[in-house]
This record gives sequence, C-alpha cells and structure tokens, in this order.
Amino acid sequence: MHQNIDLEALCAERGLRITEQRRVIARVVSESEDHPDVEALHARASAVDPRISIATVYRTVRLFEEAGILDRHDFGDGRARYEAAPEAHHDHLIDVETGKVIEFVDPELEALQRQIAERLGYRLVDHRMELYGVRADREG
Repeated sequence: MHQNIDLEALCAERGLRITEQRRVIARVVSESEDHPDVEALHARASAVDPRISIATVYRTVRLFEEAGILDRHDFGDGRARYEAAPEAHHDHLIDVETGKVIEFVDPELEALQRQIAERLGYRLVDHRMELYGVRADREG
C-alpha cells in the first residue's frame, strides 16, 4: 500500500525551505514501510547524518505535519506515529497484541461513510478510520 511519496518535491511545492537535515528526514519518512514514531525516525535519520538531533526530528515532523505532507497517527500505544500523507485514502487495522498496522481500502465502506454523512446533512470532506483487533485464530 505504501507508495514512496517524494516529500522533498512536496516541500518545494509548499514553499518549505529544505535543509540537508530536513532532506534526510524527508527521505527516511518516504522510504518507511511502517508507521515510525519520532524515536524510530531519529534512529534512522541519525544513521545517515549523526548530527541530526531528536529535537530537529520533532521540529521537522511538526513542520511537515502543518504543511500537510505528513500524517500523524495515534494508534493507542501513546506514541505519535507518522507516514507520508497518502495521495490515495486508506484506513488502518491495528493488531492490539503486536502493534502491527495493516492498511486497507474498501470501496463499499467509503460509500457507506459518505451516505451516513449525507443522511446527517453533511458532505464528507475527509475522514480517518482505525480498527483495533486481535487475530481471530488466536482467540479461545
């Protein structure tokens, strides 16, 4: 599901000054197949450039989030996790035992959400859905 989004190009498009450290952080986020938190992003970025501090990572993800090029998620484990803002909408299923995050798209569900908004007198402009579960074969 993860498409490698060119965060550097998005920064330029949104008028964000791209420093070398921001470029490294943008690249790390773009290449992430998971939903890393700030500590994971810092570990990956500082492996490329040891001068990158955790404070720089915090500031950069906040800046990227405000510019709409990064999505912040709270999957209930108390840590904010990040991913490049997807061009295509997707939802998340979180395994509460392992923390694994599964991305999915369901056209019927999307249609139902629009219908519910319309029934309530609204036009849906955005939404976020997170499902939390345990593996069915692990119960009992």
